[in-house]
Amino acid sequence: MKGHIRERSPGHWAIVIESRDPQTGKRRRKWHSFRGTKREAQVECARLISELQGGGYVEPNRLTVAAFLERWLAHIQPLVAPRTSERYASIVFNNLVPAIGGVILIKLRPIQISEAYAKALTDGRRRRPGGLSPRTVHHMHTVLKQALGQALRWRLLSANPADAVDPPRVERQRLETYDLAQTATLMEAVRGTRMFVPTVLAVLCGLRRGEIAALRWSNVDLTAGQLSIVESAEQTRAGVRYKEPKSGRTRTVALSRTVVEELRSYRLKQAEELLQLGVRLADDAFVVTLRDGTPCPPDRLTREWIRISGRLGLRRIRFHDLRHAHATHLLASGVHPKVASERLGHSRVGITLDLYSHVTPGMQKEAADIVDAAFRQTIKGDRS
Repeated sequence: MKGHIRERSPGHWAIVIESRDPQTGKRRRKWHSFRGTKREAQVECARLISELQGGGYVEPNRLTVAAFLERWLAHIQPLVAPRTSERYASIVFNNLVPAIGGVILIKLRPIQISEAYAKALTDGRRRRPGGLSPRTVHHMHTVLKQALGQALRWRLLSANPADAVDPPRVERQRLETYDLAQTATLMEAVRGTRMFVPTVLAVLCGLRRGEIAALRWSNVDLTAGQLSIVESAEQTRAGVRYKEPKSGRTRTVALSRTVVEELRSYRLKQAEELLQLGVRLADDAFVVTLRDGTPCPPDRLTREWIRISGRLGLRRIRFHDLRHAHATHLLASGVHPKVASERLGHSRVGITLDLYSHVTPGMQKEAADIVDAAFRQTIKGDRS
């Protein structure tokens, strides 16, 4: 096997790789176009020969990055959750295709990806001036790297160019939440509204939005003072989909006396409202519903929270941040991180400690004081 280059025009080269069929002995040629210096063309020729000899050669084609990404989305759709598929498609069509979609897939190079990320950070918004956040560009990198990894397995590429690119650094955002006093103010402010019980379940039990929207009375045991998280509601463009909890396993959450009392009162009121509509409250009915008794979609919870929280006079936070308030209160009150992790439904206690590291300095001080007190007591006893 040998190769040589021919200059077609200044800076444009034809790379010709010659070999012979091992069975017929017939000579075969493979042609490649290359743009660059003569030395770069020679290096590319050597690389192609190496790939042919090593079995990593990919036949040249005119498949663009945009066309490939569409094929990849179709491939990945049945393998992931619908909401995940929608997020992938949004990133592909809104961010990746406008940036590098016109590039021939086999000619995509790390420098083109890096330049696309840099441009996205400064001028990546589609409908108004400005750049995308580092977090969004990081998501772009994650999706592109995964997609190009599939291209590698499909033998459309001999290497993944995204492997050689570093995404922008994403600074961790400090969690915004309410302290105990603000939480008490919040509870009284939303009492009497349809957001009261969702707020109770989020801020006093640590449930996620989707878990609240999917909770049924059959999974709530007010006598034992506990509820079970067995499914979660996922908002998609096609509607609401019920699936297993985020951690992939069910969990039991103990209820405080306050929560039990509030849920008992709420269930009675909910039953009375449904009777006025001629409907009897069933054991498997949803806890959080609309006025007609139908399940409350997750995005409706978000919209209602935005509407109501704007009138509270408290610092504006996301509905999901109410769950963070519960976690912060647990850890600040001395609850063991393992217990907090199980209550929140984290797959590992390390996730809990990582997310709520802002609480641990105070816990460390308290732990140091406890050990110091025990140490001093021991010394005092020895001296006596």
